Amino acid sequence: MDYKNAGVDIEAGYKSVELMKEHIKKTMREEVLTNIGGFSGAFSMEKFKGMEKPTLVSGTDGVGTKLKLAFIMDKHDTIGIDCVAMCVNDIACAGGEPLFFLDYIACGKNFPEKIATIVSGVADGCAQSDAALIGGETAEMPGFYPEDEYDLAGFAVGIVDEKDLITGKSIKPGDVLVGIASSGVHSNGFSLVRKVFDMTAESLNTYYDELGKTLGEALLAPTKIYVKALRSVKEAGVTIKGCSHITGGGFYENIPRMLPDGVVASVKKDSYEVPAIFKLMAKKGNIEEQMMYNTYNMGIGMVLAVDPADVDKTMEAVKAAGEDAFVIGEIKAGEKGVELC
Repeated sequence: MDYKNAGVDIEAGYKSVELMKEHIKKTMREEVLTNIGGFSGAFSMEKFKGMEKPTLVSGTDGVGTKLKLAFIMDKHDTIGIDCVAMCVNDIACAGGEPLFFLDYIACGKNFPEKIATIVSGVADGCAQSDAALIGGETAEMPGFYPEDEYDLAGFAVGIVDEKDLITGKSIKPGDVLVGIASSGVHSNGFSLVRKVFDMTAESLNTYYDELGKTLGEALLAPTKIYVKALRSVKEAGVTIKGCSHITGGGFYENIPRMLPDGVVASVKKDSYEVPAIFKLMAKKGNIEEQMMYNTYNMGIGMVLAVDPADVDKTMEAVKAAGEDAFVIGEIKAGEKGVELC
């Protein structure tokens, strides 16, 4: 009896690491001091000494049951982008610059090529956010996961000068809400998605005219990464007063997280076009509008609160970063929360 007969293939683990390295190379930053394969990752903080009060910000998250679609479609090259996005978007939301990322993959059986494909997506997400992929772990856990399934989670660390932290404390009535478009469902609410649609290869490969693609392509579209868009706004000289990453809980849970007491975010539903995937989901699942806005991003992945005088500069900066932006509402006096009108 040996470890391989028990279900864990150490040699496959070695091969996975070797296959990963070509993808990881493109994420390197000059501050990275170690190579992949060591026991830890080292990252120099030397270049940040010029900050008045350098402050670390962090985020950790997974992809959730969106992974089930990747299993059915046998498509694993973008799911890593979702994992990175869920972590670095939260860091950017606080005004931080992501520095490095680590991933954790737990699987029933280590298929090196599949693991490398997953990590290629992680590397793509890191490249999009200028974060270095400095380490990770692949755990082969036979008997715990089915052979063809896995889980994926990650952890990111960023930095911001304390004075540049986005806290929402200065938000006041009259401030304007700017929404940045999402790429679709992102990585939240898939337990409901899987109740609305049949989770079969046939169903997911069905083409919908209103989507302009198959259902699976629309649902598996990777989560938008907003790091560069928020950096562009900051570099335009705009002070972002508040920032909300619209994840699980949709508008109703996430927007209030950036608000101080005594103000309400008034969002105009007709200020932008809700993407077709959400309309299709609501129709097929007979889901009430309030529940849709309480579960999904509805086409807006990030909401910024800015001074009215900074609206044009904000919109231009977001568009310069290649993203679509909309003025979606304003801040009013009232009980802390969100109203859709």
